[in-house]
Amino acid sequence: MVFSSLYFLFLFFPLTLLLYFAAPKMKLKNLILVLVSLFFYAWGEPVWVILLIFSAALDYTCSHLVEKYRDTHLSKFFLLLSVVINLSLLGLFKYSGFFVSILNGVTGLAIPVPEFRLPIGISFYTFQTMSYTIDVYRRKVPAQPSFLNFLMYVSLFPQLIAGPIVRYTDIAGQMENRRVTLMAFARGTTRFLTGLGKKVLLANYAGQLVDTLIKGDLSQASVLSVWGGILCYTFQIYFDFSGYSDMAIGLGHMFGFTYPENFRYPYIARSITDFWRRWHITLSSFFRDYVYIPLGGNRVGIPRQIFNLFIVWGLTGLWHGASWNFIFWGLYYFVFLCLEKFVWGRVLERLPGFFRHLYSLVIIVFGWVLFYFDSLPRLGSAISIMFGFSGHPLTDPAQTTLLVNNLPFLLIAAVACLPVSVLVKRLLASLGRANVKFRVATASLTVVYNAAMLLLCVASLAGSTHNPFLYFRF
Repeated sequence: MVFSSLYFLFLFFPLTLLLYFAAPKMKLKNLILVLVSLFFYAWGEPVWVILLIFSAALDYTCSHLVEKYRDTHLSKFFLLLSVVINLSLLGLFKYSGFFVSILNGVTGLAIPVPEFRLPIGISFYTFQTMSYTIDVYRRKVPAQPSFLNFLMYVSLFPQLIAGPIVRYTDIAGQMENRRVTLMAFARGTTRFLTGLGKKVLLANYAGQLVDTLIKGDLSQASVLSVWGGILCYTFQIYFDFSGYSDMAIGLGHMFGFTYPENFRYPYIARSITDFWRRWHITLSSFFRDYVYIPLGGNRVGIPRQIFNLFIVWGLTGLWHGASWNFIFWGLYYFVFLCLEKFVWGRVLERLPGFFRHLYSLVIIVFGWVLFYFDSLPRLGSAISIMFGFSGHPLTDPAQTTLLVNNLPFLLIAAVACLPVSVLVKRLLASLGRANVKFRVATASLTVVYNAAMLLLCVASLAGSTHNPFLYFRF
């Protein structure tokens, strides 16, 4: 799917831009985006594009019925109909096999385990369409009168398969009223190419190291190789996830849309609470607004707050995949968030920043162990090796050489996790305001940066077969 997505962009994106900007009216521009987006999805999922259109039609219809029967019991009925059908479809395709396996294991039954090919991006667009109907019910937005516009919101190819989770309220005003300036288009181009560089140059290379160190049989692994593999995975998952978000936000700018930020340098967090304000922001805010707050949020007593957090983080883990390790990963963060909220949060705030960073990074990096190993026996083996319980050697010559040879890459990856670009942009902006020639030079450097990034990414894609798509489970 990653090849299909990137090839689509390289082959058809210029034509899409040409048609889009040539279209004289917004309605025609929206139609072009819908057709291109559906073609983009069908390029990788020729069958399940029907499911995408059905989900859009379902929530478009339910939202209008919610509005038509406002202040009656039918309004709530159509809201529940939307939620039940959306979650049922998500459960059928993503979780039915997992739950049937559990049922067979508990009861001794031999019910055939369903095996569906997971539609790409189903978790993202299901949450988007469902949140729209809920917001109509809550009177936050009126029902969208045009099905074409609503289908465009659901299917927009920049964020269709990998997020961020864009709520209807985020772009409702941009459906019919948006324009693209030269500055916005240039900013979008730079943002897209930065995200592409994160994915192709950093995430993919880190992924190769991960595969070499911990993907295969762990019987010959050393303590250092497992820790090194998880450190590389820490880089891979961040650059992969945030890279796709950057590409989506950049493409959105090119078409006049402003998408919400999804990552804000999460590895500089000073607590786990801070980490989740920076990591996959649109997902955590979705669960906050549509699960945690409706359950009572912080307005209830401490025991109920803990229960609410348990539900939210259990669901957060389950959202990432139909496997026990994801549930454990979600509950792992539930434990630390509760400890920060009710036990040691105030003590943590008094510690020097270095120790708060160190505390957060240790918890975050170890959390990726739970996320990476989707086989519980392999997860147990990895943890046993990491903490020296298995009798494995501390180091292995070949694996140590591999890590030492890649220290420059690891240092570059670590620096790329820091907000260096933010500081540079602020400095350039402050200098540029006082000097026209400096602004011209900065613009020229941006063009050079974009050209170099594009050439490097194309060369890397052409010369490598390692292009994992981490979102296939979502």
